[in-house]
This record gives sequence, structure tokens and C-alpha cells, in this order.
Amino acid sequence: MIRATTVIDIGGTHMRWADWSPEGGLSHRKRLPAPGFRQYPGLPVPQLQELLVNAICKIPPQDKHSLVGISFGAAMDHRNGTVYASAPLWGAHDVPFNLFDELSRRRSDVDWCVVNDVTAALMHIISTPLCAQDRKVMLVTISTGIAARIIDRTTRYIPFDAGGLQGEIGHLPAVAKLAGEPVVLDCDCGKAGHLSAYASGRGIANLAQVLRQRQPDEWAVSELGRRMADGESFEEAFTATVGADDNIAITLLSAATAPVADVLRTALCLNPDLDRIILTGGVAVSLGEHYKASVMAHLNREGIYLTSKLYPRWIEDRLVVSEADCLIGAGIAATMEIRP
Repeated sequence: MIRATTVIDIGGTHMRWADWSPEGGLSHRKRLPAPGFRQYPGLPVPQLQELLVNAICKIPPQDKHSLVGISFGAAMDHRNGTVYASAPLWGAHDVPFNLFDELSRRRSDVDWCVVNDVTAALMHIISTPLCAQDRKVMLVTISTGIAARIIDRTTRYIPFDAGGLQGEIGHLPAVAKLAGEPVVLDCDCGKAGHLSAYASGRGIANLAQVLRQRQPDEWAVSELGRRMADGESFEEAFTATVGADDNIAITLLSAATAPVADVLRTALCLNPDLDRIILTGGVAVSLGEHYKASVMAHLNREGIYLTSKLYPRWIEDRLVVSEADCLIGAGIAATMEIRP
């Protein structure tokens, strides 16, 4: 008997869900705001977690032995479903919370599978023709949060450390500059100088405020500045003005992609057997080839010792921007029994 499969993606801004099958794909998509500290300022994290669990448990059909795959934007132990932290949802809170056990206790009629959203995105992308000839694939998501995951596609093996973690690059130390001067910004996790503080969606918006303060005249006459002065949201204005080669927007994008390029350079230096690096997530996908070009501009200026000189296209041939669907990936992970 084929069981109903529900797939849920919990991000820093929204939670989405749908029905899914390998044959029919996604159907009956729905979306709600995710219950995080920005939506409920001042509410203690345990209460936010309670709201989240309640919301999840209402989604699977009642009176059926359902299979549910969850993609969760959080640093988590993939061995047992324990969530360590989710800066976009819970800020600096990092008390472990076993989401898998809590869901199983509340809805024992459901067969739960909980994976990190980057794992889910990776499971989807390696099932597409893009990676058909690749063995070792790295996926980097640039969105509300930032993280990465590496998999051996032939074995589906994802290595994890002692904490069941891999690729929490968003919280690596990073350096950013604007107008030639260093910038130090706080990450959602509460610490300063992390990659996410500069390169995530909110990080870029915060960089924009710094640039506006440092170059007020240039900002005022820029297309980005004018659009925002007319009431357009930063995300919409930034995407449009990058595409229009607005100087301030391109300066901002370059500042945000520089620390990303630093991480990718190191990854390729230490993992020369990476066949593909995929940049995904709302920021990277919305900017598309402009985002890749900005990253590559940094890597062309400062590449990998000798390799970039001997084989100038070696990095670029491996790097691609592509959309990955965490909902599909959550379904693949659940049916493959990638679970605690």
C-alpha cells in the first residue's frame, strides 16, 4: 500500500507544505508565516517551539499512517533529529531541542523524517540531470540563512562530525568591506563577524544601511536609492538594480559575495574532487548569473594557488546557480529512509 506523503519546508520566514509522490510530484501547496522571534517579538523560545510543533502536527492527515518529510532551516544533529539552533527563527538561542522526538510523541500515527533544509535541497538537486555526471557535489544555500552540504552522489553518503553536523558555514568568521573600509555586523545568532551577517538576505540589507551612511550622496542618486525612496522593498529594488548594473547595487553585491568566495576558494582547495558546486537559495537564485559573476570576479582576482593560473576555467566550470526545491528533497529523504 502506498502511503500518503506530506512534505514540509520550515524556513526562517515561511513554512510551506504539499502532498508529494515520485510519480506525480508536488500538489496542494500551502504556506504560512513561520512562528519565529521576528513574528512574535518578546515571546520565549520554548513557546515559539511549541507554536511550531503545533503548526506542524496539524498538517498531516488524521486517522492515517502518514509519511511526513520535513526540511528544517536549522543546525541539527542528523543522527537523531535534535535541533541545536535556528538563528533565523530563534535568534541566539542554542539549547538543544529534539524536534523528531516531540513530533513522534504528539503524532505517533505519523512516520516522521526530519532533515536540515540544505540536505533536502541537496537530495533534490542530485536527482536532476544537472548532476547526472557528477560524483561529489557541494550545495550552498544563500538565503535567510547560509549553510552548505557535501554528498557523494554514488553512495548518497553525507559525512557528519561528532555533533551530527556538516557545513554550517554561515557561522564561520568572515571579513567584509564597504567603500574600502571594514564592516562589522552582528549575525542573527548573536555573534559578530559571521558569514551570514554579510551575505544572507538580511545581511545584505544591513550592509546596504552601512553603505547608505558611508556614501549618502552616491546612494541618493543611485537607482537603488531612488527605488527605495519611492517605497519599493529592498529585496525587489536590489534585484532590479543589480540587473540594471547600478553602481551602488553592484558595489553592495560585491561586498556580500567576497566572503562567500573566500569559503568556496577554501572548499575547492581542500576538496579538489568536487565535481560541482551549486549555489541556491532566494538570494542566489533571484540574482542568477549576476550572483555567479560577482563570486567569480573575486575568485578570478584571488584564485587557488597555481591551479587558477594553469587552468583558468577550473573553478568556473564547477560553479552553477540553480534552484533546488526543499519540498521535493524532503520527500526523497523520507522515502529513502534518511531519518533518525
